[in-house]
Amino acid sequence: MLNKFGPSSHGEARLEYLDGDFRIISPGAYVICAVSGVHIPIDELKYWSVDRQEAYATPEAVLKRHFPEALKA
Repeated sequence: MLNKFGPSSHGEARLEYLDGDFRIISPGAYVICAVSGVHIPIDELKYWSVDRQEAYATPEAVLKRHFPEALKA
């Protein structure tokens, strides 16, 4: 998980998304939501896809990406 004692960065981080955790490949302050393009601070990251290796800002973004037909009702 996030190494709070390591050097911080202000740009975009590169992560490897794992089951229930993630690994920081390149340090940064945020990742970008794959659906909305919103910057997600690393310490607020809660939603991602291991299979697609992408982050999501909200549960709605997860649904929109994985189950777009569910939001059309």
